[in-house]
Amino acid sequence: MLKKLGKYLRKKLLLVLFAGFVIGLLFTIYTNKALEYTSTNESCEMCHVHPHVFDSWKLSTHYDNPSGFQARCVDCHLPPKGEGYLKEKMIAAARDVYGVVFKDSADYNWEQKSTLEYAQHHVFKESCTHCHQNLFPLTLTKEGQDAHLYYSQKEDELRCINCHLHVGHYDPNALHAKNVEFGSTGGENLEVFTEPAQVIQHENFTETVPNTTIAFNMKAIPGGSFKIGSPQEEQMREPDEGPQKEVEVSPFFMAEVEVTWDEFLAFYEATAAEGRSTDTEGSRTEDDEVDAISGPTPPYGQPDQNWGLGKRPAITMTYHAAETYCKWLSAVTGKTYRLPTEAEWEYAARGGTETPFFFEGEPKNFSQKGFFGKIFGKESDIINNYVVYAGNSAGKTEKPDLVEPNPYGLKNMLGNAAEYCSDWYAENAYEKITDGAVNPKGPASGEERVIRGGSFRSPAGEVRSAARDYTKTEEWLKTDPQMPKSIWWLSDCNYISFRVVCEFDEKTGKK
Repeated sequence: MLKKLGKYLRKKLLLVLFAGFVIGLLFTIYTNKALEYTSTNESCEMCHVHPHVFDSWKLSTHYDNPSGFQARCVDCHLPPKGEGYLKEKMIAAARDVYGVVFKDSADYNWEQKSTLEYAQHHVFKESCTHCHQNLFPLTLTKEGQDAHLYYSQKEDELRCINCHLHVGHYDPNALHAKNVEFGSTGGENLEVFTEPAQVIQHENFTETVPNTTIAFNMKAIPGGSFKIGSPQEEQMREPDEGPQKEVEVSPFFMAEVEVTWDEFLAFYEATAAEGRSTDTEGSRTEDDEVDAISGPTPPYGQPDQNWGLGKRPAITMTYHAAETYCKWLSAVTGKTYRLPTEAEWEYAARGGTETPFFFEGEPKNFSQKGFFGKIFGKESDIINNYVVYAGNSAGKTEKPDLVEPNPYGLKNMLGNAAEYCSDWYAENAYEKITDGAVNPKGPASGEERVIRGGSFRSPAGEVRSAARDYTKTEEWLKTDPQMPKSIWWLSDCNYISFRVVCEFDEKTGKK
């Protein structure tokens, strides 16, 4: 009896094991089929309802190329199998399903999501190098060899899409080459000015740039004393904003808005030809000082990011380019134009106020979002009247007429584009300032310059009047393909601009 029972149980066990094997085999087969199907382009299209992505892919070299190979969505947007493929596939699937169920694709800012800042979270360097194993093919140009050599020396810091952002999705407006047509303007038949503005006293005036159609407003900033920096109790304060010191600033003039593309291109057109002949590669030379003013060489790509020229702030130029612009403007107008000192900049930005912003409100109120922002962020929308920042921008700069001016009549002092100051940056700069100092100018030397105001990508805490930042020269030139790097254009910073000041001196009526 026991023998029969044992035999019966063995048969049952074998049957169960066989059934388990079959079920496991079927599960493996169909799971693999499911993984394969969900890795097809057709499966991706079920959730990704923005057709321009597939249209642009079909126009790219990842679809149409001499080899005939067509890269699929997952070939770029997931790592290779065995290198975290399943993990990232599950994360992507959960994110995409959530987006389809709970979000409206019509609300997405697709232009912003196509930028490097967003794309780097959805494209894997391992996938690029899995297909492109030879970075130095025989057909590679000299410029390409230089760029790939630089990449091989900075692999830990750079990604392939730093330079090849649009290789998978063709963008007709994206230019990864020297832009020799940049600055070629035309169109409106405007008045060409023959004389600069005549200024005989300290009052607002409109500068007219001789031999151009350019005119811009300058605001008379009264002299006075103020506390530079922020008090310790200010919300979102950083250590480099103190200790506060009482300083005095002499009267000066400051531009109503950041230098526009119209203004910068007048300088470019007047000086760039000489710049090209002086330095045809747009690179740093041993001696930057020349008898005449040498302007920028042609940039790589489109410096305005295809956001538009005209009245938008001119961006992506180096500190050297901004400083050279001021020298040119001084030469053609007969006045003393320059970049503001940090003290002048903050004095003008505050407009006589001592609060975090020149308007009412606390930084944390403006940082609230959604339901809690409506409940606890009292008057949190007031910032939208004065500042283009991360909380309201579309991921790019805007024209200055979008905001209202500060008490001194200046627009976009906070947000939109960050602005160069002439001071060298030091975290403890204010410790070196003496109370009552007149026109302080910061450290005598340094490695990076002060930038102020924050930008369209800054949170509320970084667009306070006292918030400080500094240039990041090496980081902002990582993907410049030139060897050595350009002294005129930044390849990796799209949020920096500048604003000019004019000294109130004997050239402007001071006696």
